[in-house]
Order: sequence, then C-alpha cells, then structure tokens
Amino acid sequence: VQLQASGGGLVPAGESLELSCEVEGTAVTINKIGWYRQAPGKQRELVAIIRSGGNTNYADSVKGRFTISRDNAEATVHLEMNRLKPEDTAVYYCNADLLYYTDDGAPVAWNAWGQGTQVTVSS
Repeated sequence: VQLQASGGGLVPAGESLELSCEVEGTAVTINKIGWYRQAPGKQRELVAIIRSGGNTNYADSVKGRFTISRDNAEATVHLEMNRLKPEDTAVYYCNADLLYYTDDGAPVAWNAWGQGTQVTVSS
C-alpha cells in the first residue's frame, strides 16, 4: 500500500491548484486522510484532514480558501486550493490512517505518508 500524491506546481498569488492523493492497494480501509505541509526551515503542519464520516478540519490559515474532499470509490483525496498566497509555498504531504484485516480477522492499523509534492506561489 502506498500513497501517491500529484498536482503540485508553480502559480502566481491568487491562483488555484488542486492536489490529489490516491491510496494504492487493495482491501484497505481509509479512516482519516489529509494533507500536511512543510515550508523551508519550518515544522510540518496540518493543512486539512477528512474523516471517514466526512468531517473535516482545516488549519486556520487556509480556512475559506482550501477545500478537502474524498472519493471513497477511487480511494482518493483531493485538496482544492484557491486564492493561493506566497506563504502557502511548501512541500505538501498526504497522510492517512489505514486499516486492514489479516486472513484470521485480526485488524492491523497504521499511519502512512505519501511522497511530497512541491507547491510554489510567487508574489
């Protein structure tokens, strides 16, 4: 099982980008999934998460500009980023809480990270 992220790029301030992250693997349940980001010299921080029931959480800095959604059939999460600002520049990482059951029915849960995707917003 791996998380495959895509959609980063370079855009001017005020523009939009959409990130996607696909959970590649079978027989895996996705509980919480979302995005974190890390800017140069800063700690990794939560951007947005969405839970299996659809509840979402956003960082205060992106509320009203970013929207997270998930497509359970495609095991994919999307992050629509609007009105981008230079301070949104960072490497964005997909993260998920995953669950699967072994052949004897034992649950196995773990947290997985995708590779980062660079988002650069020019001023």
